[in-house]
Amino acid sequence: MIPQLTNSSVCMRDPQRVQEILEAMVKAGSNTVQVISDFDMTLTRFAYNGKRCLTCHNILNNSKLISNDCKEELKELLNTYYPIEIDSSQSTADKLPLMVEWWTKAHELLVQQEIKKDQLAIAVRESGAMLRDGYQLLFDHLYKHSIPLLIFSAGIGDILEEVIQQAGVFHPNVKVISNYMDFDESGVLRAFKGELIHIYNKREGALLNTGHFQELRTRPNVLLLGDSLGDLTMADGVQDMENILKIGFLNDEVDERKQSYLDSYDIVLVKDETLEVPNAIMLYLTGNK
Repeated sequence: MIPQLTNSSVCMRDPQRVQEILEAMVKAGSNTVQVISDFDMTLTRFAYNGKRCLTCHNILNNSKLISNDCKEELKELLNTYYPIEIDSSQSTADKLPLMVEWWTKAHELLVQQEIKKDQLAIAVRESGAMLRDGYQLLFDHLYKHSIPLLIFSAGIGDILEEVIQQAGVFHPNVKVISNYMDFDESGVLRAFKGELIHIYNKREGALLNTGHFQELRTRPNVLLLGDSLGDLTMADGVQDMENILKIGFLNDEVDERKQSYLDSYDIVLVKDETLEVPNAIMLYLTGNK
């Protein structure tokens, strides 16, 4: 077993099964592996020095690009819908229309702000957005070994890309599926493009992007990283999957949610603000090279 998997923050329902999946992936070779990951609170930190870190939406919501009235309205939406999102007593089917409602209302408010495209980089720079400790190793190592990284996010793609860009790790092997802004010819936000991606419809997003997965047919071994139960379907577009290792970051409401995470993810990382475990697995799969 990889030493990092014995950390106190690491929980596994079936360590033997984890070992078997890892051995099968090593045997198949790292050229058969792809990584599919969520972004907010998975690749980015959940908290720093006891304070909540910003998600893609928060970066915008807290920036100077948004009026105070709009900030208040967005905060009200968060206070209304976030407790529903993480409520383990409600079914996904019940939550679904409410999540669509939340994202749609938030996007409508943002469009009213007439945000300018060229101001996004400044908003990200001033936000103090933080990727998890160890991000450089993960992104660089995947690039070095030509392992594709698909980032699936219910956040805002333009902001997400800017965060990775400013961190200096937006390599050519990274592909992002997210909600992208639609700017007019003078660079002002007028709408959001395409179908809304929210926390519970990543499966449809995966299936709509089968073209991406077609190109990766020779990569039937998947490492999946997420922080919500909605992230578990991100790999559903992968045809002929052979092995999948699911790693879940349990950031919040640990006691209430731990069992459902252990039932769903192979490895659960409890309040772990690093990418130490995914990095150890990546190094293992590539023969520590």
